[in-house]
Amino acid sequence: MVGTAASARTSEQAPLLGIGQVLAKLQPEFPELTPSKLRFLEEQGLVAPARTAAGYRKFSAADVERITLVLSMQRDHYLPLKVIRAHLEAIDAGETSALPAATSAAGFLTAKRMTRAELVRAAGANAVLVDDAVSASLLPAAEHYGEDSLGVLRALVALRAVGIEPRHLRGVRAAAEREAALVDRAIAPSRRTDAAGKARTAEQARELAGALETVHSSILRSTLERLSR
Repeated sequence: MVGTAASARTSEQAPLLGIGQVLAKLQPEFPELTPSKLRFLEEQGLVAPARTAAGYRKFSAADVERITLVLSMQRDHYLPLKVIRAHLEAIDAGETSALPAATSAAGFLTAKRMTRAELVRAAGANAVLVDDAVSASLLPAAEHYGEDSLGVLRALVALRAVGIEPRHLRGVRAAAEREAALVDRAIAPSRRTDAAGKARTAEQARELAGALETVHSSILRSTLERLSR
């Protein structure tokens, strides 16, 4: 199981943290994190905290780093847990990460959240393009941005170079919203209000989003091939 090394760590690497301490440490960056979400990540084999004789979970610094990595990949790349699990297994095996700009857990965690100005510089864009992307609902109007936004802006830079402007992509946004509505309707029967249920529902939504993305990419490629004949 992913994370078994974490469960083997002893109190010699103290201080180990209880669930409340982990939440206090991570909730400022991940406000959606709850005790149930932590237990859910453990159920999914993504982290394996040590246990006291009384059965209480105790998290090492490496466990906290691993949780941070998982939550970052969910937030910044919207990846389903099975993809994250495979990525972590590759890292544990010493293999090269398949994720962009993330050849190791440490490398991924050093990818900071960017300010708007930093995002513009990293993407080789300009403030006008960001404004246009926000206006077209392709980027959020936010103070800080992650790797996903950087990827979008770099793509918009390349598209603008051939005359495709953010305003031309409003249909893409509309299509994505229709697909999101499909996913929402699909998961509605299993939606629950408890934290663990919400985590499971969110995971199901990510998996369905991945399936829709596969279909969309295939249709786009086949359509382009037909047009080029």
